[in-house]
Amino acid sequence: MTDDTHEYVVRVDWKQGRVGNLFVEGKPNVEVSAPPEFEGPKGIISPEDLFVAAATSCFMTTFVTFTKKMHIEFKSFSCEGQGTLERVDKGYQFTRIRLKTKVEVESEDLKPKAERALDLAGKYCLVSNSMKCPTDHVNEIVVG
Repeated sequence: MTDDTHEYVVRVDWKQGRVGNLFVEGKPNVEVSAPPEFEGPKGIISPEDLFVAAATSCFMTTFVTFTKKMHIEFKSFSCEGQGTLERVDKGYQFTRIRLKTKVEVESEDLKPKAERALDLAGKYCLVSNSMKCPTDHVNEIVVG
């Protein structure tokens, strides 16, 4: 394997009903299930949750990467991901993900730089770029 190729291995073991345990070596185990609207129990993380979480968390880490490269300091970052799942010809699929991001910076002169880092994160987020559905961004930058 080269520096340009990476593999990520996970395993899921069925427990009961629609519930299983998700294992990633060296990381905390996660109980997963179908969501309640697809006959899964309440209170358990679903693949649908993980799909939206993957885009949201990748956007955050990509933003942090660009702020470090651009030498931008920020005080806080928060991003809410919302995935729209719709019935289409072949069953259900995500048709859109919306990421609502709020970044707090120290001064007014950092706002354009933070906006640029957000734009670059949206452009280069590898998870969003790997998804079939589009990802919309709603960004807010505040001075605090």
